[in-house]
Amino acid sequence: QLQLVESGGGLVQPGGSLRLSCAASGFTLDNYAIGWFRQAPGKAREGVSCIGRTGGNTYYTGSVKGRSTISRDNAKNTVYLQMNSLKPEDTGVYYCAAGRNYYCSLYTTVYDYWGQGTQVTVSS
Repeated sequence: QLQLVESGGGLVQPGGSLRLSCAASGFTLDNYAIGWFRQAPGKAREGVSCIGRTGGNTYYTGSVKGRSTISRDNAKNTVYLQMNSLKPEDTGVYYCAAGRNYYCSLYTTVYDYWGQGTQVTVSS
């Protein structure tokens, strides 16, 4: 069974850091581009960051650019999103998704498999 599992979310104070992980089971991530998305209460799901199959292309939405780093460890079948200088507006459920495209995208429609999400809450 193909499955993506996110972890690493939690409650963090403004200015803090978190590293989110996206682990795959039932398939190998190195055949997929991976995206990270988030959804705040009452808002649409938005693309945060993504990484292509080889890691050669990455994208970040403007609000996290310079504060976040996406990386992949194909040997561990895991993709990471390091988020620093967190702000209350980063709060939401974070999802990872896998798509067969070589290059990644911040559009939800190009992804075939989705995880269940991990909650990130930035609050003092």
